[in-house]
Amino acid sequence: MNHFQYRGGVLCAEEVSLAAIAATVGTPFYCYSSATLERHYRVFADALPKESLVAFSVKANGNLAVLKTLAALGAGADVVSGGEMKKALAAGIPATRIVFSGVGKTKTEMAAALKAGIYQFNVESEPELLALNDVAGSLGAKASIAFRVNPDVDALTHAKISTGHAETKFGVPWSRVTDAYALAATLANIAVCGIDVHIGSQITELSPFAAAFKRVVALSKSLRAAGHDISRIDLGGGLGVPYRNDNIPPPDPAAYGALAAEVAKETGARLIFEPGRMIVANAGLLVTRVIYAKEGENRHFLIVDAGMNDLIRPAMYDAYHEIVAVAEPQVNAPWTRYDVVGPVCETSDIFGSERALPVLKADDLVAILAAGAYGAVMASAYNARPLAPEVLVKGPEWAVVRPRMDDDALYASDRIPPWLG
Repeated sequence: MNHFQYRGGVLCAEEVSLAAIAATVGTPFYCYSSATLERHYRVFADALPKESLVAFSVKANGNLAVLKTLAALGAGADVVSGGEMKKALAAGIPATRIVFSGVGKTKTEMAAALKAGIYQFNVESEPELLALNDVAGSLGAKASIAFRVNPDVDALTHAKISTGHAETKFGVPWSRVTDAYALAATLANIAVCGIDVHIGSQITELSPFAAAFKRVVALSKSLRAAGHDISRIDLGGGLGVPYRNDNIPPPDPAAYGALAAEVAKETGARLIFEPGRMIVANAGLLVTRVIYAKEGENRHFLIVDAGMNDLIRPAMYDAYHEIVAVAEPQVNAPWTRYDVVGPVCETSDIFGSERALPVLKADDLVAILAAGAYGAVMASAYNARPLAPEVLVKGPEWAVVRPRMDDDALYASDRIPPWLG
C-alpha cells in the first residue's frame, strides 16, 4: 500500500498535488510519502519477534529526512560505508543501533565506527577480521562481530542482486566458516557475538529464506557447541516489493516474520533485520515532464526530462517501474503505447517500452512509481546533468529535503591545472 492517489483529477502524494510541487521545484524530482514510510516500517517491525533490531539499509535511501522519519519509529541502521554511518548518526540513529556491513571496510572506517560505539560489525572475510583486530587494538577497544556467512542458497532473483550463492564476493564461504570463528576466538580485540546472513534483494518467495535460515540455525548450534557466544543472528533483508500491478505479490511480512520466529525459538538469539527496499520503494516516485512526443518508424516515443542518471535501475537491472500520467486520465480518453525514454545519450536510457498511457504531449507530467529505493541514492551527474531534488510530504505539508544541484555546484569540484592557465 502507498499514499499516492488521484485527487481532484491530479496524482497526489498524501494531500499534496504532484503538479503543484512540480510548478515550484521544477522537474525531474523525487517525492517521498511519510505516511507510507511509517506504515511500511510498522507492518514489518510488528511482524517480527519482540526485541528484534530493525536496522534500515541506508544504501536503499540515504536521505537524512527519510532516515530521521524512520529513526523516530525506533529504526536502527545497516550501513556499508563510513559516509552512511555518519548520515545515520546525523539523522539521530543511536550508534548502539547501527550495524556495519560491506566487503571493503577500510581501517579508517573501522576506527570511526569503533569510536562511535556501533552495535556490531558484520565481517565478510578473514583478512578483514585481522584488520579489525589491529584497529581495535590500537584504540584499546574490542569489536563485536558476526561473520557474514555465505550459505550457498539461490535467492531466485536477478543475478546482479543475488548475494548468497558461492560465486559471489559476499561473505565467508560455508566450507571455511568454522575455521573463521576459531580464528576470531584467538584474537584479543575481537568479541564474537553472532552470525550474519544476507542472500540477496527483491526476493519474492519464502523458500530461499527458509533454506538459509535453516542452515543458520544448524550453524548456531554447532558454533555454540564449539564454545562461541552466539547471542545475535542477523537475518539480513531482501524481502521483495510489487513493482507492477499484474505481479503476484511478494510474501506478506507476517509470513516472513513467522519464519524468523522459528529461528528465534530454536536459538534464543536476538534477531537483527536489514530491510531497505520493502520500506522505501513504494514510498517514493520520480516525477518527470515530457519534452517531446516523437513518432518513430514503428514506435511512439515520450522523451522526458528524467534520465538514467536520475534512475538507473531500468538500465542496470532491466528493472520494471509502472509509469502513470500525473493528470488523471479522463473516461474515454484516447490511449496509445509509448517507449518512455530519457535525454541521456545512451541507447539504454529507457524507463519502459510499449507502455500503455493516455495520449500525452510536451509539458505533460508523468510519474515513475516505486522509485523510493535505489533511486536518488544511485543517481549521478552523467552528461553534466545536475542531481534532481528530493521532496518529503507529510499530510498537507511538503518540503524540499535535498535541493536541486545547480550548475555552479556541478562544476565546483573540477580543477584546472597550472599549465592550462
